[in-house]
Amino acid sequence: MRIASPSGRAPGRLAIATAIGILVVVWAVNFIAAKIGLRHLPPVAMASFRVVLAGVVMVPVYFLCLRLKPFAEAADFRRQGLALGDVWTSFYLGFFGVTMNQMCFTIGLHFTSVSHSAVIVGLGPIYILLLAVLFRLERATGHKVVGMLIALAGVAVLASEKGFSVHAASVEGDAITMAGSIGFAIYVVLGKRVAEKYDTLTMTAFNHFAGALIVLPVAIHEIWVLSSAGLWHQPWRAWAAVVYMAVFSSALAYVFYFWLLRYLEASQLAAFTYLLPVLATILGILWLGEKGSWSQLLGGFMALGGVYWIESSRVPVVNANTVP
Repeated sequence: MRIASPSGRAPGRLAIATAIGILVVVWAVNFIAAKIGLRHLPPVAMASFRVVLAGVVMVPVYFLCLRLKPFAEAADFRRQGLALGDVWTSFYLGFFGVTMNQMCFTIGLHFTSVSHSAVIVGLGPIYILLLAVLFRLERATGHKVVGMLIALAGVAVLASEKGFSVHAASVEGDAITMAGSIGFAIYVVLGKRVAEKYDTLTMTAFNHFAGALIVLPVAIHEIWVLSSAGLWHQPWRAWAAVVYMAVFSSALAYVFYFWLLRYLEASQLAAFTYLLPVLATILGILWLGEKGSWSQLLGGFMALGGVYWIESSRVPVVNANTVP
């Protein structure tokens, strides 16, 4: 699926390539920022602060982008603002695409490694495909089934890296991370109902607003807990990580990503975002001192290879990328 492009001249190849490179780097560093912040802040606190701050940041970003020509032209194709009847839609999309996705990503990363989390997030097209088949948007062909089995086998190799146990912290973290990615997949499929009515900037903004409102009581509770325990005096790195995840990896990256989708097919952009797990893993080893292994390499290669096998012959009906 390609977002409807406005009339006028599209950006050059260099501008598109630069934008993709920046986006991949921003999301790869997001894994590192989360790990650094989680060294000092409780996972639920950090996750809730990120979601609420991202919703707050989206307010000025939304109105600023409406003044920019590319987004203003795109909005002309669809109605701006949010109809009263779609408020509920915005809330459940915000729950799955923002609250569930970003909360589970941060909390799951507390229990697992960057490499595991990056590969599981990279399996986004698998979750999209399963839901698309369930909702009869796509057919489960033999080619797709083989790809899914290869990807799932890769995840099994990752899970068994240090001996498989349902009580292992890594398995728990992997499961939480996968739940968040599935939440984003639900958001993508259900979002098709209003994708033709609203421009992507409006959808992204209002879903972030809704997600922030849903998480706000949790964030307030975490503020009270931190204040009671005297845990507010954390290193600046912890708060910088929260700001980075909220401002760059959430609000600005979402807008940036959908801008790219106006000029590229989702499958084309997905081909580049396969670099995300690779770059995140390398940064985890170099920046955080995480140890790689041959089983990690094999599992990651199988999982992402299965995704590529599916996407290589698939005509996407929905945006198939999970946002970390």
